Amino acid sequence: MTLKPLGDRVLVKPAPKEEKTSSGRDQDGNRIPVDVKAGDEVFYGKFGGNEVKVDGEDFLLLRADDIYAIIEE
Repeated sequence: MTLKPLGDRVLVKPAPKEEKTSSGRDQDGNRIPVDVKAGDEVFYGKFGGNEVKVDGEDFLLLRADDIYAIIEE
């Protein structure tokens, strides 16, 4: 199954106390890119998002605003 987040939502696969991600819109309804891309590791709000299962794997569906930072090494 493929799950494509709409609007400013991002699909995140939780890792052991680390996380991953991908989209957004401006006030006129135009799509704007978010600062994260597929494969980025991120910090996000503890209570943000909704839990979803895709092909038996657990994911979180969050708003881009719930992502606080990208982890860079």
